[in-house]
Amino acid sequence: MGIRYVSYRVQHEFEKRFGILKKKHPINPPLKSFITLDAWRKNTSSFVIAERELLTFPKEKKTPLKDKFKRISNGEICFFSHEWKNIGLDYDWITNPDSGYRYDVSKHWSEISDLNPSNGDIKYVWEKSRFSYLLTVIRYDYHFEEDHAEFVFSEIESWIAANPINQGPNWRCSQEISLRIFNWCYALTFYKNSEALTEERWLKIQHVIYWSLHHVYHHINFSRIAVRNNHAITETLVLTLSELLFPFIPETKKWANKGRAWFEKEIAYQIYEDGTFLQFSMNYHRVVIQLLSLGISLTEKHHVPFSNTVYDRAYKSLDFLYQCLQEENGFLPNYGANDGALFFPLSETLYRDYRPQLNTLHFILTKKKLYETADLVEDALWLFSEDKISNKVNRAVLTKKYGATSYNIGGYFILRVKDSFSFIRCGKYKDRPSHADNLHLDIWIKGENVLRDSGTYKYNTDKKYLDYFTGSTGHNTVTVEDHSQMLKGSRFIWFYWSQALFGKWEETENSFVFTGKISAFRFINPKIAHSRKVTVSKIQKEWVIDDIVEHANGLLKKQIWHFDDFEWEFKSLADQNIAVEGEIITSFNSSFYGQKVNGKALAFSFDNKISTTLKYK
Repeated sequence: MGIRYVSYRVQHEFEKRFGILKKKHPINPPLKSFITLDAWRKNTSSFVIAERELLTFPKEKKTPLKDKFKRISNGEICFFSHEWKNIGLDYDWITNPDSGYRYDVSKHWSEISDLNPSNGDIKYVWEKSRFSYLLTVIRYDYHFEEDHAEFVFSEIESWIAANPINQGPNWRCSQEISLRIFNWCYALTFYKNSEALTEERWLKIQHVIYWSLHHVYHHINFSRIAVRNNHAITETLVLTLSELLFPFIPETKKWANKGRAWFEKEIAYQIYEDGTFLQFSMNYHRVVIQLLSLGISLTEKHHVPFSNTVYDRAYKSLDFLYQCLQEENGFLPNYGANDGALFFPLSETLYRDYRPQLNTLHFILTKKKLYETADLVEDALWLFSEDKISNKVNRAVLTKKYGATSYNIGGYFILRVKDSFSFIRCGKYKDRPSHADNLHLDIWIKGENVLRDSGTYKYNTDKKYLDYFTGSTGHNTVTVEDHSQMLKGSRFIWFYWSQALFGKWEETENSFVFTGKISAFRFINPKIAHSRKVTVSKIQKEWVIDDIVEHANGLLKKQIWHFDDFEWEFKSLADQNIAVEGEIITSFNSSFYGQKVNGKALAFSFDNKISTTLKYK
C-alpha cells in the first residue's frame, strides 16, 4: 500500500490510543446556530430539487411506490435495496436488527468497533441512519399529493436524540455522515414550507449539520489515504458542496475550497482515463455515477462547474458502464464488491437495474436521455434541469458498441455479439483489490447471466463465506491447490496481488479470441503465471477456454464454472488431451447484500493445461 498509507495508519492509531481523536471530535460540543428558520426560508441556497410547490414534472400514482411507503410508515425498512425488516417505529437507531447487538452510544465513535464478528455487520445499523428511505416518502408525497412532513422531521429528530454528537456507531464512518447530510437536504428542501419544520427542529438540525461537516473535514485523511475509494469521493463532495448548501456556516468557505481540490484530485485518480474505476466493482462505480450526477447538477445550478477532468471522467465512466449494461433489464455483471448501496433511490426500478442512474448522468452531460419511459426518467427529473448550464455539458450521445472492446487501463475486455455478451477481467492493481477474480469470465445471453460471478454476501460473516465470495473459488477462473490467486489477510486485505501481464482481443473469420496472462499465486511460487485464451464463436453459442498454469508442477489446479440452472454442455480435455469429468462443488449466488442462495458449479481438475468447450443449449 506504500509508505504514505503505512505512515498515516501509524499516525491514526497513535491519535486513537492517546485520545487525540477525541479532542478533534468532541462530545457535548457547544451549540451551533447560525440562521433562523424564517431567514433560511427566505434565503435558501438552491439544492438539486426545489420545494414541492415548485416541482412540475408529471405525477404518477404507482402501486409499488404506495406499497413501499406503507411499509416505511409502519416501521419497515428495506435493507441493502432488497430485504425488508420490520424494526418498528420506536427503533433506537443503535441496535443491529440482524444480530440483535446494541451498541453503546455513550462511547466516543473512535472506541466503536466496526468489524467485530460478535456484534454482527455494522452496516445493518448504518442502513436506516443514511435516511435514503426518506426519498421514498418524498416521492410518495409528490406523486400522491399527500403530506408526511411530520413523519419525516420526527424521524430526523428521533435520530438526533438517540445519537449524541460524535458518540456511538452512527458517527463511526464519515461517508455515512455525508450521506445523511445529502438526504436531509432533500427533506429540508422538499418540505421547506411545511409547518412540521419548526424553529426548534431547525435549531437541532443545523447544529448536527455543522458538527457533521466538522467531523468529515477533520477526519478526511482517513478516506483520502487509508481507504481511498468511493468513501473519499463522497466525503470530499459533501465538503465541496457545503458552501453552496450552507453558506450561513462561516467555515464552509474553507471546507469547500479544500474539498473541491480534493474531490477533483480523487476523480482524476480513481476513475481511469478509459472510464474504469479503481475499486473494480460495478455497484460502487454506480455509486460514483450518482455522486457525480448530484455534484455536477448542483455546481451547474450555482454556475461553479468542476474542472474539465471531472466532466471527461464522468462521461467515460458512463460509457464504460453503458457498454456493459444488458438492455433487456438494465443489469450489469455482479462483479466486485457489492454492498447493496443505492444512496439516492429516485425511481421505482429494480436495484440491479442501472438504467435510471446512467440515464440521469447522460441527460446532465449530453442534454439527451438514453431512455424515455417514465420509470427510467424519473431519477433524472429529480436531479437536473436544462436551464442555464455551462458549455462543458455538450458531450455526444452514447451508442451501444458491438464486437470486441478493450479497457486496457482498468483491465476489462468485453464482447457483444448477436444475443450474447462476454465479460473478462484481466487487470493490474495500483490500489488494494477486492476479490481474487483475475481472468474471471462472465457470460450473458438475452439479458440472462448464464455464467456468473458469485457476488459478495456480507463484509462481516463467517470466514468460510468470506473466503468463498471474495476468493477465486467464487469466480469463473482457476485455483491452485484450492488456493485463491492472492493470499487473504484480515478484513479487506490481500497479499501478493495478482497482476495482469497482458490482455488483448483478436478477430478471425469465425471467432473473436481473447488472450491474457496474469502473475498469480506468488505466495506459492513467485514465478507462477496463469494464461487464458477465450475463443468465442461467431456462428453458434460456443466458448472455448484454454488455461495454462506455469511453474506449478505437481500442484492440483481446478478450472471453475458457476452456471446454476442454465443448460450448458461442458467438454474438457486436460494436459495430454485426456477427457476430464467435472466435479460438482459448493456454489452460492449473492445477488443482493446479505442474501445467498445455493447455486451450481463444476470444477475440472488438471495439472498444467486444460481446454474446455462450453456450448449453451
